Amino acid sequence: MSLHALPLFVKLAGRPVMLIGTGEAADAKRRLLERAGAVIVDEAAQAALAIVALDDPEPVVARLRARGVLVNAVDRPALCDFTLPAIVDRDPVLVAIGTGGASAGMAAALRQRLEALLPASLGPRVRALAAARDAIRARWPEAGERRRALANAFAGPLDPLTEAPADAVDTWLAAEDTPQEGGLLRFRLASPDPDDLTLRQARALAQADRVFHRRDVPAALLDRARADAERIACDAPPAAPGDGLAVDLEMAR
Repeated sequence: MSLHALPLFVKLAGRPVMLIGTGEAADAKRRLLERAGAVIVDEAAQAALAIVALDDPEPVVARLRARGVLVNAVDRPALCDFTLPAIVDRDPVLVAIGTGGASAGMAAALRQRLEALLPASLGPRVRALAAARDAIRARWPEAGERRRALANAFAGPLDPLTEAPADAVDTWLAAEDTPQEGGLLRFRLASPDPDDLTLRQARALAQADRVFHRRDVPAALLDRARADAERIACDAPPAAPGDGLAVDLEMAR
């Protein structure tokens, strides 16, 4: 399954971004750029990005592209090199929702749903995790072990979708060790649809260090594994799955 675009978070503080046009649409983009700390310039300036809010954007877009500038043409997805997502801000957590310009209204509706789901305590909790990075590494020095400990925490006391006290990270670090799932987990999948994965299957894929699979397992299912998890096509479950957590997938006949 291919991506129609690669989502990126670009730091714009102090950097020039062209904004060409006037009116309500341009004003909305200006406010967004100002929140990101961008220096707003016109077409005559040098910048890597440009937002064009004009009724007839084609000539301007052509000139900018000829200069190597990446362009967003408001309400003209076919002319866009990049699009601007709907944003849920739980600083330092940013959730971006994009539809590739297909439906800004759908992106806004999803943002409203996610606003209600993500608690206000999420941002401070993530900052506490960043501050505890050295302590986490000291307690779980091996990368796979550390990843599984964090995954278990996010499914329990540090669940990102629930409110938590200010000292939640300290309390978790002070708790006694809990068993970390490892070894080989085997799943026989009844459906090629990733949405039919059980919660346990989805969590195992998200945590696995390597994924063994028969050759008929669809790529859409393998895409649910961590991006850096090794994918290994094989005709039978492995006799030696290696250290950490491994998952073996086969399709039901």
